[in-house]
Amino acid sequence: MTRFLCDTAIPQDLLPGTPAAAADWLVAASEPYGLTFTRDGDRLTTDGPFGRLTLTVGTDALCLRAESDDRGLLERFRGSVTEQLLGLLGEDAGIVWTGDVETGALFADFREIRVAAVRDLTPRLRRITFRGRDLGRFATSDNLHVRLYLPPPGLAVPSWPRPGPDGRPVLPEPERRPAVRYYTLRRVDADAGELDIDVVLHEDSGHDDGHFGEAPGADFARRARPGDLCGMSGPYGLGVSPASWYLLAGDETALPAIARILEELPDDARGTALVEVEDAADELPLQAPTGIAVRWLHRRSAGMASPLVEAVRALTLPADSATLFAWIACEFDDLARLREHLRGRGIDRDRMLAVAYWRRTPPGRSA
Repeated sequence: MTRFLCDTAIPQDLLPGTPAAAADWLVAASEPYGLTFTRDGDRLTTDGPFGRLTLTVGTDALCLRAESDDRGLLERFRGSVTEQLLGLLGEDAGIVWTGDVETGALFADFREIRVAAVRDLTPRLRRITFRGRDLGRFATSDNLHVRLYLPPPGLAVPSWPRPGPDGRPVLPEPERRPAVRYYTLRRVDADAGELDIDVVLHEDSGHDDGHFGEAPGADFARRARPGDLCGMSGPYGLGVSPASWYLLAGDETALPAIARILEELPDDARGTALVEVEDAADELPLQAPTGIAVRWLHRRSAGMASPLVEAVRALTLPADSATLFAWIACEFDDLARLREHLRGRGIDRDRMLAVAYWRRTPPGRSA
């Protein structure tokens, strides 16, 4: 397998301290992302989902090398490392990478896709089928999500982000800049060049993947017609880890991901899936192993905004939490309550994936 790599060096005169102090700063800044470095003399190395990062402490410079088996992952990796470096050096610092560096029209993991068909699955869930080329990298069970790039309405020739020399994306002018939203890849058929994305058609604009004000994802889904052009990059986002018992919990924004996870679980999987929707009209047939109990929770009949929280709190979990894996995705405040509850039940961080898909109220404003 081809190994892609790139290098940069930060000379002593650009560093706020010594190269060794800068390396220690980067190691500490990486800890919240779950990265742990090992030291071998003047070299520190960490391996993560994007690839390997090596810091070499010299007498007059700090040298960095990023490596990955995938060019698209290396591009993302390089951009993330640049962001960390600018936090140390300041935004005006010029970071220059050499090696497998491209500054062409598109990122390696970017694809143009066109709407092929649109149909409603429920009154509030619309499926958009797209067609595109070279979709093999997206046909994986390890990463479930993509970024959709939605051009401004009426723009005949969209402009897309392109890789910059320091690894960060160069964005189009604001009036030509696409809106970016994360969605689950519900189905991918790389051989046919097709994929499905299910979009929730919320009645208010506060539910579009956590962004307030305009809701470009839902707006695009409402007006989508065959031939409409979008951009896509990825894939991103993790699924479940192997376990003897699974808890899947989410509202309708998580329904596409839960449906796909259920389909891909082993036949002997056991556990519970809790899905919160408005009412029975929003339920979908789900293909689940016989050992997974699927329960639908209706906000309208429950008379509460968040029946999912109460259902998870009332759930009887296996006594041995080390054998359990919890996958949770829902509203921001609900997620905080669920994460606190599950951690209180002894579920460690590495046995839980909890993601907020949207926010009921903007940050700093009470509900």
